[in-house]
Amino acid sequence: MTLLTLSITDMGRALRRGQCTVVELVRAHLAAIDRLDPDIGAFVAVFAAQGLADAATADAELQAGQDRGPLHGIPFAIKDLIDVAGWPVRAGSRRLSDRIAPADAQVIARMRAAGAIPLGLVATYEHALVGPSSDSLYPAPRNPWDHAHITGGSSSGAAAAVAAGMVRLAIGTDTGGSVRSPSSYCGVVGLKPRYGLVPTTGVLPLSPSLDHIGPIARTVAEAALAFAVMAGQGSYDLSGGLTGLRLGYARAAFADDPQTLTQVTGAMDTAASALTLAGAQLRLIDLPDIADMEAAGAILIHAEALAVHRPHLTGTAPDYGRMAYQSLIAGVELTDVDVTLARQAAARYRAEIDAILTQVDAIILPTTLTTAPPFSAFAGGEAVWTPMRTLPFNVTGHPALSVPMGFAGRLPLGMQIVAGSEQMALRIGAAFESATDHSAQSPAYS
Repeated sequence: MTLLTLSITDMGRALRRGQCTVVELVRAHLAAIDRLDPDIGAFVAVFAAQGLADAATADAELQAGQDRGPLHGIPFAIKDLIDVAGWPVRAGSRRLSDRIAPADAQVIARMRAAGAIPLGLVATYEHALVGPSSDSLYPAPRNPWDHAHITGGSSSGAAAAVAAGMVRLAIGTDTGGSVRSPSSYCGVVGLKPRYGLVPTTGVLPLSPSLDHIGPIARTVAEAALAFAVMAGQGSYDLSGGLTGLRLGYARAAFADDPQTLTQVTGAMDTAASALTLAGAQLRLIDLPDIADMEAAGAILIHAEALAVHRPHLTGTAPDYGRMAYQSLIAGVELTDVDVTLARQAAARYRAEIDAILTQVDAIILPTTLTTAPPFSAFAGGEAVWTPMRTLPFNVTGHPALSVPMGFAGRLPLGMQIVAGSEQMALRIGAAFESATDHSAQSPAYS
């Protein structure tokens, strides 16, 4: 067993017992990045000297009896969309190739105050739009389970770094599934909190009415530790199990979709059975029309992203990659009436999901309908939609957690848990994790 195979809780225990120092812990992470990242390409900037200096400070604080909490001395990675003072946060775009972040984003300030150690920036699809592309600022990361496959996006490097074992924790953003989709494809845990709970101050925007920030972690418990800090809230009790909880199984929302892999349906049915064996009461439920919810979300993303980027789209050769540019100009055709109707639909869907959650404690369905596609599917340079079930819950703003639920071949699959509170989603995720061994699986070489 190495330091990086310890959970965050066990790392903290080792630090407080004097079995290792924060400096040693940071050095172990940096060594793992040096060894593993050349094959993955998750990190786009590593700040070893700053990390070691922060580690020395954290060690001195612990020795002086100043304990900042469970994340004190714990290294983490940050999506290249979230500002860290003095770091080159560039959103994966040539347009921002010379940008230096002026100050810490509020979520980074909270992580620092909790004693966590930022190690570096991890890749994003350009401006958190679409990918993988061949003409953005840096190449897309490779899936640790199979390098011929994508990681998903846009928090592509965050999920890859956690899955490969370079860090236990990373912070990403999620506008249409960008925390949950790569978590599913890479076999790790990703949480999209409820809308507005984690502040987006200091985060480069995509679609402000849908943008969320969330943790990607090795386990549910570790995601919960990070989320508590990010949200500025107390710790979360994940005990209690599933006995007496009512879970709505939204099977009709994916099982008849021709894009859904047979293995995904089988894995979801198996996961549902595991939840009932662990004490949950399961009932089949219907969701509002998924296609309509996704259409409303797509309108809002395209309209709001265009508004954010319009000042930079002038001239004959805007400095965006082809996929990002095509995605942005798709918003040109939208009218104010389109956007108004989409906002009205979003409010209606939010109320409908709220009503469902008065009848059940949570909703379960797949995070993605397939495993991670191969890079070859994107060889033409055009954006290819990867079928997911994530965007509807950006539209409604509900908390949604993706947890590993098995494999199709060698590639991971994810189950999504949607609830009225993060506490409930995390509790169910932790119980499922305890009842299965999916989260214990790692790519062999890590």
